[in-house]
Amino acid sequence: MIFRQLFDKESSTYTYLIADVKTGEAALVDAVVEHVERDLALVSDLGCRLVAVLDTHVHADHVTAAGKLRERTSATTHVSARGGAPCADVEMSDGHAVRVGAVSIRALSTPGHTNGCMSFVVSADGEPLRVLTGDALLVRGCGRTDFQEGDAATLWRSVHEKLFSLPDETLVFPAHDYRGFTVSTIGEEKRLNPRLGAAMTLDSFVALMKNLDLPPPTKIHEAVPANRACGQRS
Repeated sequence: MIFRQLFDKESSTYTYLIADVKTGEAALVDAVVEHVERDLALVSDLGCRLVAVLDTHVHADHVTAAGKLRERTSATTHVSARGGAPCADVEMSDGHAVRVGAVSIRALSTPGHTNGCMSFVVSADGEPLRVLTGDALLVRGCGRTDFQEGDAATLWRSVHEKLFSLPDETLVFPAHDYRGFTVSTIGEEKRLNPRLGAAMTLDSFVALMKNLDLPPPTKIHEAVPANRACGQRS
């Protein structure tokens, strides 16, 4: 399996390239519109062919490249059926699997940051299990719950019932990082995550998230409508 983590400095977004070495089929997860040329060049350089574009949710801090990548490559676009983006070719539900060659990308419904949040479990023979957690679970943190249908108690249940039920050695790759972390594990986050780990309770988490008092994302009024249209700006 080919697995690459790419970064957008402006929004601190990670984009992931996942590909099967034998067939060359590839998928991009959480692609950012400003990096279409970078991402397509990497796909080409690695001898791959883009067949799927997935978003973990309708982001509020950047515009997705899904629509442009579909135009350029005929790749199918995927988003949660609860994501509010009817432009997508495939509306995913919990358990939906996308395959790129022998690699499986299985969707887990993990709402709480938004109603339509999906995490993606990436598996292939001989490879460590990986999970792309979107904004549901960050390295030593989590996504906000104060806009876009956010709900702290729902997020807590998503993480504890879905993500923390994965094997401890599962590698965690979030959609964002603001402190320089690139990867963690489920076991680390269960022990050490200050918001969602062993030292916290549901009630404490809900109270914490209620009182973060953060400004809204700077691009929210542009990004959310565009992302509901697969990145088409009105």
